[in-house]
Amino acid sequence: MSGALAGQDGALRCPWALSTEDYVAYHDEEWGRPVHGDDALYERLSLEAFQSGLSWITILRRRENFRKAFADFRIEAVAAFTDADAQRLLADAGIIRNRAKIEATLANARALAAWSPGELDEFIWSFAPDPAAHKAPRTLADVPAITDESTALSKALKKRGLRFVGPTTAYALMQACGLVDDHLTECVARGRG
Repeated sequence: MSGALAGQDGALRCPWALSTEDYVAYHDEEWGRPVHGDDALYERLSLEAFQSGLSWITILRRRENFRKAFADFRIEAVAAFTDADAQRLLADAGIIRNRAKIEATLANARALAAWSPGELDEFIWSFAPDPAAHKAPRTLADVPAITDESTALSKALKKRGLRFVGPTTAYALMQACGLVDDHLTECVARGRG
């Protein structure tokens, strides 16, 4: 598997980030940087669930549509969505119209609405591994799909009533939200968190 590769600007980046300008911007400005706040983490958790089985670029390019469709992922607002809202979402060609994923996103908001303010943030971040124990990947082959921490996070979220939060989705969330830094060792974005 490949190590960091030079982009058009000559900077070394994780190879997955080089296929489109959308990926370059997401990689350089967002992926792996700490995300805090219940609504922000709910958005990322929801988008990672929608990504399951699809490429991230599909979600990334529809992110603004998702935000509009899901009330900017404000937990309280989505928790109040009705059956009519669910039907509206199923008809919205701007998002991924997967019934199970839409229903999980709504159910997750309803479950999270019962949590205390800041509880989701604290809960998710409590599963962040010790950075000193998380070995920096040199190549894509060194980047795991799941870890003990993502498996534990997945189980804990499911125990609290959340859906579509398997260990792979949980690890993708951990990567995207900066709980781990999986930028390759030579990547320009490594350590920017």
